[in-house]
Amino acid sequence: MASPRPDAQRPDGPAAERTEALLLGGRSGTGKTSVGYEVHAQLSAAGIRHCIVDGDNLDMAYPDPREHGLAERNLAAIWANYRALGYRRVVYTNTASVLSEVTTALTAAMGDRPRVTAILLTCTDATARQRLAQRETGSELTVHIERSDRMARRLEASAPDSVRRVATDGRSVTEIAAGVIALAGWAAADQGADRPAGPVPRR
Repeated sequence: MASPRPDAQRPDGPAAERTEALLLGGRSGTGKTSVGYEVHAQLSAAGIRHCIVDGDNLDMAYPDPREHGLAERNLAAIWANYRALGYRRVVYTNTASVLSEVTTALTAAMGDRPRVTAILLTCTDATARQRLAQRETGSELTVHIERSDRMARRLEASAPDSVRRVATDGRSVTEIAAGVIALAGWAAADQGADRPAGPVPRR
């Protein structure tokens, strides 16, 4: 019997289904977490297999472990576990995920050259401040507002042209999430073949 071709054994070889990553970035106050959860809800309702990862939680520790690349290492471990269970799509939320150097690091950590859809959620300074005031209290509010303003300028200036900009001002989370799913090409009508035949295995 002939030996299988080497590329058939690679995660990105012809025998493997192409994986996809939907990156949601944006300043604090744009609604990344809320939109991410609503994307998850709509995809789940449509029976489309996926997972969701909040990048902020991958290296949230003190002292700060970022210099050790912990977020990327944790993403690699999490994604390997999801892939082993048949998942091929990930929704990843993180402020800077749409910046080229961050996207490169994330896709390298995934290890399977995913097709990437990067979306930058935007809002005005006034909207961001209003939303942050609803969730932050005390002296930290000013710090969060200033950090959000700085990141907004950086993201707008540095995010590549290939990143889709989606304004969130005055729009419902449901509407925004539906638009994000459409931009990723994950609309239910196009993904029938990816629906699990039975319940997703749970431990």
